[in-house]
Amino acid sequence: MKRIVILGAGTGGTMMANHLVKKINKKEWSITVIDQETKHYYQAGYIFIPFGMESKRTLTKQIKQFLPKGIGHMNIRVDLIKPEENKLVLSDGKELDYDILITATGCRIVPSEVEGMDGEGWMRDIFDFYTVEGATALAEKLKTWEGGNLVVHTAEMPIKCPVAPLEFTFLSDWFLTKNGKRSATKLIYVTPLSGAFTKEKTSEILGHLLENKNIEIVPDFAVEKIDPANRIMRSFDGIEIKYDLLVTIPTNMGDELYEKSGMGDELNFIPTDKHTLQSKKHENIFVIGDASDVPTSKAGSVAHAQGEVVTKNILRYIAGKDLLPDFDGHANCFIESGYGKGFLIDFNYDIPPAEGTFPVPGLGPFSLLKETRMNHLGKLSAKWIYWNIFLKGIKIPFITSKLTMKGKKF
Repeated sequence: MKRIVILGAGTGGTMMANHLVKKINKKEWSITVIDQETKHYYQAGYIFIPFGMESKRTLTKQIKQFLPKGIGHMNIRVDLIKPEENKLVLSDGKELDYDILITATGCRIVPSEVEGMDGEGWMRDIFDFYTVEGATALAEKLKTWEGGNLVVHTAEMPIKCPVAPLEFTFLSDWFLTKNGKRSATKLIYVTPLSGAFTKEKTSEILGHLLENKNIEIVPDFAVEKIDPANRIMRSFDGIEIKYDLLVTIPTNMGDELYEKSGMGDELNFIPTDKHTLQSKKHENIFVIGDASDVPTSKAGSVAHAQGEVVTKNILRYIAGKDLLPDFDGHANCFIESGYGKGFLIDFNYDIPPAEGTFPVPGLGPFSLLKETRMNHLGKLSAKWIYWNIFLKGIKIPFITSKLTMKGKKF
């Protein structure tokens, strides 16, 4: 019996287990999912925790309830991958052989990459919202916020969900206004990018929205270090920003496992063919979701779009056929803008977000690159879709591996 091992039971790993169990020849192949955690979090909901709209409880379920019957599940840590030997070294010292490995370990924040970030100010006046612990602590901090400089900062790209820092900024404006603290707060958006976002037209539209909301933007800011004693953030070119509350997105990196195993790049992401999603170094390793270095958004919708390609290519690999270059970087992201409204963007590696309607051309109900109430409702519905459709590997016709141009205009 040959073995497919899925490393990680988060979004990508759970989807792949549900895809493959329906497609694989079970007389010849077994599927094993490995994850050291027992709980599954809806990470896209972390953005709402600081504002009292979600909590750890409402975003948490058990991993095992989403894994399909007929597969193996190991609740253990993997300490090392030996890709040349097709072996995993487990935390109990035992080794596990694999014939095909799917890496779906996501990415993590590493505040220690910036001098002073995780020092005495961490969880005191420096917070993240990319972990459930950070988002929960930030919610408590905002309950007692009386005003001052609230700085929203991204250390470097790439990051998981690149629109999230903007969403947090817009929601902060709404939340502080609702609670009578906005006039006492100076909101500052600090980014290593040259504008509000990575795509030019989207950056222009969202940049104007920042201005309209009286939010200062500081672009091209490459953070060197943070002085928590004086609450100052300093760039490599000497720019200093004073904060009273710093909400930061630290450097995002892949799992440390890949550094120890000699498989990752400088940020521990796995070099991956951006169209086939096969590892560039090892032909029997496939990568889905945030663990790869492919130049598209690290978001759940992307992992969903990648899932069908990884499934097809694993089946083709088993059959000895050429892999299909079918993933074009398709990403689909709702952007909360506050006050019950939001945006929606739909793009890929080469085609930037455009105006139009989605998913039905001319009908919608969602509008692309426009701020609408319906887009906000779409964002809120995403949690139900995640738990009930995404994780189960159920196909969504409009979240596909290739971007459609229908209903779009440039």
